[in-house]
Amino acid sequence: MKKILNRILVILLVIFSFFYTDKIITFLKQYDPIMKQIKETSKKYHVESINAQIIGNSMISGKNGQDIDYDKSFDKMKNYGTYNEFLTVLKEIKPPISINDNYDKYIIRGNPNNKNIALIFKINKDTNPQKILGIINTKKIPVTLFVDGLYLEKHTNLIKKLNNYEIELLSYDSKYEEPFFKTSLSYLEAITKKTTKYCYTEQDNEELLNMCKKLKLHTIKPTIILNKNIYKETKKNLNNSIIISLEVNNYVEKELSSTIDYISSKGYKFVSLNDLISEGN
Repeated sequence: MKKILNRILVILLVIFSFFYTDKIITFLKQYDPIMKQIKETSKKYHVESINAQIIGNSMISGKNGQDIDYDKSFDKMKNYGTYNEFLTVLKEIKPPISINDNYDKYIIRGNPNNKNIALIFKINKDTNPQKILGIINTKKIPVTLFVDGLYLEKHTNLIKKLNNYEIELLSYDSKYEEPFFKTSLSYLEAITKKTTKYCYTEQDNEELLNMCKKLKLHTIKPTIILNKNIYKETKKNLNNSIIISLEVNNYVEKELSSTIDYISSKGYKFVSLNDLISEGN
């Protein structure tokens, strides 16, 4: 019994010693001239995070903030031997309210401070996306494809060729029955070797929202949904960080090139859906 107590005492002393030593190191680090100089530049690098906006059951992306990583900056400069601002290490600060923590809202837009646009194309039933994808390749812009699970099964080889795009699951045979949806998700991920991130809806659908929340998928509800007159409607509704959803049909094929040119002429940048709603810097 005495031996056991002695061992426990030794272990406690070792733990206390490590804890106490760590506290001393932390204390001394704060008064090191290098750390003092690092802290003097903190305002220069500090950027406040922006909360995601919650509007009823919808969300708009926020933005990460930025600050100095004091410990990493100190360690790099200490190894260098003196203070050097070029060795400053920065870290992102997540906003208190972030889309990354909320799967029970519809994401309708990216951060409105960014002059970006995301195009979504829905591929289902007997649609043939080849002409539209040809236009996109010519314009060299990123887009996101939402593919129906049944279409995926029938056109697996085509989808494999589109793996340079961001591809997500639209539905299964235009329905959202969980067993079929989950099976299609697994199949899509096996084909693309990428993790799916999103669900898609054009109107409030609580059943879909709950299913996607359970699957840890964000549900996208596009800002604008177009199937014809896309040039005119885009011109009328163009704004920062909107999500434009487009049908794959003859009307869109005819006006897509001119619509892309118009958006670009107004200074907007085309980005993938993932980049549009990302809260990173």
